[in-house]
Amino acid sequence: MQKTADVVVIGGGSIGCATAYNLARSGFRRVVVLEKGYLCRGSTGRCAAGIRQQWGTEMNCLISRGSIKHFEVMNEMLEYEDDVEFRQNGYLMITYSEKEAAMLKNNLALQERLGIPVQFLSIDDVKEIAPAVNTERVVASTICMEDGQANPFKVTDAYARAARKLGVNIYTYTEVTGFRLEDGAVKAVLTNRGEISTPLVVNATGAYARLISEMLGHDLPVKPERHQIVVTEPLEPFLKPLVMNFFHKSYCQQVVNGSMLIGYGDPHEPEGINYSCSWQFIRELAEKIIEQFPIMKNVNVIRHWAGHYGISPDGQPVLGPVPGIEGYYLALGCGKGFMLSPMIGELVAQAVAGQETTLPIDILSIERFEKGELIVEPAVV
Repeated sequence: MQKTADVVVIGGGSIGCATAYNLARSGFRRVVVLEKGYLCRGSTGRCAAGIRQQWGTEMNCLISRGSIKHFEVMNEMLEYEDDVEFRQNGYLMITYSEKEAAMLKNNLALQERLGIPVQFLSIDDVKEIAPAVNTERVVASTICMEDGQANPFKVTDAYARAARKLGVNIYTYTEVTGFRLEDGAVKAVLTNRGEISTPLVVNATGAYARLISEMLGHDLPVKPERHQIVVTEPLEPFLKPLVMNFFHKSYCQQVVNGSMLIGYGDPHEPEGINYSCSWQFIRELAEKIIEQFPIMKNVNVIRHWAGHYGISPDGQPVLGPVPGIEGYYLALGCGKGFMLSPMIGELVAQAVAGQETTLPIDILSIERFEKGELIVEPAVV
């Protein structure tokens, strides 16, 4: 393992690899990525793979819109010989609640102002777009046909391969154990394989970000929250868009081989890292999904896993430098890292390089929490 670096990126998920690629493009010659397991071991490889622009805050909309533009040309942009499998089949948002219906309408006004092609749907529209959806309780629905899904493993692989072509060294099974600081500035990263001298560190570890910050004496208010997903046996094609139900906090999509990928965010899930799966989750999920899709009543579950969101206090990313620790930067998607990774990688690399960022990211600085300047994202599931 090399002993010195211009920048060390911690985390081998989609954000970490995208950031390393963009750092190398920005002119840094010695960029290192450290991953304690294999690439995509964490949240990226365990996510639902959805990519949407339908958010309720301007920054989330802008970052996701920029990311969509990158996903659309990613194979060519990164000269990827495989395919990241980006499919724009749409995100169909539904709710049974009048309060959430008002939220969808407010979000729609913001999205339209920002040029995001979202449509408010009638019940007949929903039946036409997704005939299998039970519309009896639906009170509001929107769709954006530019939204969709991609393969998180291949997206990360595409960025990793492109980064390596630019000279980036990626070290897997290399765990960060500490840091060396001098006068409040980063001087080195300590690992289970030795020390790397560097003046710059980017924390792109998602749900583990708080643990990394603690090694630097920094209290980061981003907490890990477990989410679970199941995959069913393959079915004949019947659903094109990803369906997100705000009332049930659930999401459901049919993947390429016909299987259904389904999950929901349990509001009572305790904080912490926990990769175990529960029968209670499957039972509760089945009740929610059968109500939405009666056609799935007798479908068999064949896989079940758990992963984590790194949740910030306002549901928005945390990007940029950390005051008081010179050379320490955050690149955290906070529950939507995969879908925002193309733009987060670009923005954080620009900030580290001292360049003007494509979007103004000061509003997403860690300082907002201390100042009480939270801008809460209402459309989190």
